[in-house]
Amino acid sequence: MSTFSETPLTTMQGSYDSWLVALSFLVAVLVSYTAVNLATRVCAFRHQRVVWWLSGGAIAMGIGIWSTHFIGMLAFSLPIAISYDVPRTLGSLLLAIAVSGFALVIANSQRLSLPRQACSALMMGLGIAAVHYSGMSAIQITPAITYEKTLVLLSVGIAVGASFIALKLLVGLRSAAGPRAILARGIAALCMGLGIAGMHYTAMFASRFAANSYCWGSATPNSDWLAVTIAGFALGILLVTMILAFYDAQLEAKARQHAAALEEANARLREQATHDALTGLPNRVLLEDRLRQAIGLADRSGKRFAAMILDLDRFKLINDSLGHHAGDELLREVAKRLQGLLRKSDTLARLGGDEFVIVIEDVAERSAPQTVAQKIIAAINQRFRAYNVDVHTSPSIGIAIYPDDGRDGAALLAKADIAMYQAKQAGGNRYEFFTAEMNTHAQRRMILESGLRRALAEGELELHYQPKVDVLSGRVNSTEALVRWRDPDRGLIPPAEFIPLAEEVGLILQIGDWVLREACRQARRWELDGLQPVRVAVNVAAHQFRQPNFITSVREALEDTGLAPYYLELEITESAVMHNAAGSAAVLEQLSRLGVHLSIDDFGTGYSSLAYLRSFPLDKLKIDRSFIRSLPDSTENTAIVNAIVALSHSLNLHVIAEGVETQPQLDYLRKIGCDQYQGYLFSAPVPADAFAQLLRSRQPERGEGTFDPLTTMSRLYAKARKAPLK
Repeated sequence: MSTFSETPLTTMQGSYDSWLVALSFLVAVLVSYTAVNLATRVCAFRHQRVVWWLSGGAIAMGIGIWSTHFIGMLAFSLPIAISYDVPRTLGSLLLAIAVSGFALVIANSQRLSLPRQACSALMMGLGIAAVHYSGMSAIQITPAITYEKTLVLLSVGIAVGASFIALKLLVGLRSAAGPRAILARGIAALCMGLGIAGMHYTAMFASRFAANSYCWGSATPNSDWLAVTIAGFALGILLVTMILAFYDAQLEAKARQHAAALEEANARLREQATHDALTGLPNRVLLEDRLRQAIGLADRSGKRFAAMILDLDRFKLINDSLGHHAGDELLREVAKRLQGLLRKSDTLARLGGDEFVIVIEDVAERSAPQTVAQKIIAAINQRFRAYNVDVHTSPSIGIAIYPDDGRDGAALLAKADIAMYQAKQAGGNRYEFFTAEMNTHAQRRMILESGLRRALAEGELELHYQPKVDVLSGRVNSTEALVRWRDPDRGLIPPAEFIPLAEEVGLILQIGDWVLREACRQARRWELDGLQPVRVAVNVAAHQFRQPNFITSVREALEDTGLAPYYLELEITESAVMHNAAGSAAVLEQLSRLGVHLSIDDFGTGYSSLAYLRSFPLDKLKIDRSFIRSLPDSTENTAIVNAIVALSHSLNLHVIAEGVETQPQLDYLRKIGCDQYQGYLFSAPVPADAFAQLLRSRQPERGEGTFDPLTTMSRLYAKARKAPLK
């Protein structure tokens, strides 16, 4: 039992062991630091694990707080031996655990206003005081301990104040991290430890023992060893708790890092799934969602919106001539210019290649998308700078209006695409609104594509041959194979009508391979039929030339048909060989060593230079018909043709002029020393049988001499055989 006494008459004087006092303070600080860390761990969870941390943390903290008080009591000694009531002592331990659990629950509360903190601090302070005084009541002493009321109230006040400060620190530090947080927690633990120790020793100073007091129970063993044992046990539990908390925090930090990395990866995947990798614009997936939103908004508001498809003119030529890196740079710059012209409510997407889609919302009149299209044309017509080269391009734009031209996104884009194709067919650098008449044209295009696929499968393609004539002698020593399509219903379809479509839909490789094999087969057939030797020239598409197996295809075509390599000539455009010039040189070198004749087609329209012409193992240059058409009247074109002939001969190259249709043109070419010509002046392209008849009719007279391909074989093949070049 214990009572309050204002002024006891005679009291028994006690003393303190300074080492045990320091030990109790150390335990108090460690308990406080553990409390701060446990509060942090408890707040880190919002699931089942929080119960385990609350339970384990309450036990560890309770043992620590109880140990602080009990060691402090053991540090106090009286002239008589002191004994303790075990049940009451254990009761004070359970009370300490309960108070600790209450503190952790309060620290875990999401909403902890100042009034709630004050009430919680009051309850915690009373609980901590109860732990101390219940522990004191376990001392088996007669007469009972009395307390000085003022000091008791002061000790309770210190407990409440320390609890309030502890709660403030716990709430403020529970989400802190980093080295500064560790320092702050250490300072907080020191303050809390001082509060706990201050409460205990103030309460001890409030205790009064009568001079004639004695203990009736079994005396407690040596207080020093007991204090050290209890401290060691408590410190061990607290240390294990802190290690577990630290380890768990590390695991949680790694889990958070992994979760953050996973979220970042998911964000990147979502970005990649919905945005174009090259330009960062929305791709087809996100565009479809934006179109659905625009349709929903238009249906609710009764307003219209426009879908525009934009395709760059001559982009393929730029890509082939300057390379894909330059093409990519151009596409990025186009995307930037387009973004600068649009409102935030509009959508700009890239479907792939050089095709962009623009969704213009809230279109009251046709003039709105028309104005946007005009701004786009003006912006893209300005020069671009790609890899230190000035590049010029223009857009072809097709426009469709919702709901006039389509009731869903797919239909609307299909109509805009038809309008864009119409703009491109009209020369590009313009815009077209979709009209019903365009549907008929689109249907014809689909029918043409379907027919072309059938033509390849059922053998409807055929080759016509246009002679290449020696300017001086008039002999026909070679010919160019030109593909034609003989449709069962429409008759003969010229290549200008279906070759661009074949390139667009990816059939050009199949057509190119067929032309190569058929030309070789026919040349070998003429040879077996006893006709004079003739070299056959085959046009090679840029995409065909860049195929990794192109050389293999040429070699197999020659081997399968039995045609000697020097009877085959490959005509390749400037743009095809200038794309990746180093790679092109390697391919041309292998073809030349194989014995195949090599010719640059449409010379003068691309980007080639003297340096490359000298490095490529070429045999012939073919002057584009655009320069021949106005000969000999055009001063500018005559100068160009003169320069090409002089340049070619200086590089030991033969020159052939295509598109010769008049005698004055031929006379001028003969005058400047052009080697061969090709055109309607001599003959239009004719079927194989007609060309055979032409060859028979022009068989050289006895003694006149015949064409010997070995005297005009490919450059590197000739070097290997040490044959002369003409």
